[in-house]
Amino acid sequence: MNNSWKKSLTLSALSTLALSASVSASKLPGEGVTVQPVQSTVAEETFQTLIVNRALEELGYEVQPTKEVDYNVGYTSIAKGDATFLAVGWFPLHADKYTMAGGDDKFFRQGQYISGAAQGYLIDKKTAEKYGITNIGQLKDPKLAKLFDANDDGKADLTGCNPGWGCELVIEEQLDAYQLRDTVSHNQGNYAAIIADTISRYNKGESILYYTWTPYWVSGVLVPGEDVVWLEVPFSALPGERKNVDTTLSNGKNYGFEMNSMRIVANKEFAENNPAAAKLFEIIKVNINDVSAQNMMMSEGKNSSADIEAHVNGWIKANQDLFDSWVEQAKQTAL
Repeated sequence: MNNSWKKSLTLSALSTLALSASVSASKLPGEGVTVQPVQSTVAEETFQTLIVNRALEELGYEVQPTKEVDYNVGYTSIAKGDATFLAVGWFPLHADKYTMAGGDDKFFRQGQYISGAAQGYLIDKKTAEKYGITNIGQLKDPKLAKLFDANDDGKADLTGCNPGWGCELVIEEQLDAYQLRDTVSHNQGNYAAIIADTISRYNKGESILYYTWTPYWVSGVLVPGEDVVWLEVPFSALPGERKNVDTTLSNGKNYGFEMNSMRIVANKEFAENNPAAAKLFEIIKVNINDVSAQNMMMSEGKNSSADIEAHVNGWIKANQDLFDSWVEQAKQTAL
């Protein structure tokens, strides 16, 4: 063995030792810790969840594949420690679910992940203008309600919420409060399937009545102000602990729902033991328009797991400095 070859081996060994010392010195805060995310069965919430998952992986956490569960199951699973976090907790819409599952004693909830989410009832603009309908309370009139009758039972068909969703409780409360039970049917099931049928009926020129929310792709297909209009409500009427909340917006309009934020809800014990993850949950924030744009791509057929992964990759690349800043702030918290 010549001297140059020996020198090369020596240098290689020294650099290996230096590298291993460097790796040891910069151990990531999440190393050795497993995280179990959960989300609802709404595929359009996958994008938001995966962005959080990616940031956690950058912190060294071993993130398990996301489990899809009903919201109620999600909250109870997190409270018990069977799951770690839900990226898309709707607040104040989920206030009762949060409280019933243990509230602040069981959960860590700081920051606003996605802000400015609206929701409410809409009808097609053509029918609204022809009959002067601006308020869902007008559907107490059987003649007006029958305009939205899709199955010839004499009642308006409202495309509503999946059983177990927070909006289901609000709609059920309001159907009673506005005395609409005799004239309006709350159609429930798989929202994606029911809203697809609703859009199909609109495209045939039929009158439609539906509930939706933002960010979601529906308002990119049925554009408020162009194709459809929001309906106001006769007065504020919310269920449970929000019973006395006024849902009137700053512009004076009352659509029956408060403006919501999507907030990350995590197991409290996990957050206390993992300050880096807790900090990430607190500071991470995505623009609602980015979510709507991604949801629209899904509605146009780019909705496979691979497609959504590509959307996440593209979003992170386009917002790399912001993403890196979240990770760095979280790392600093663990020092």
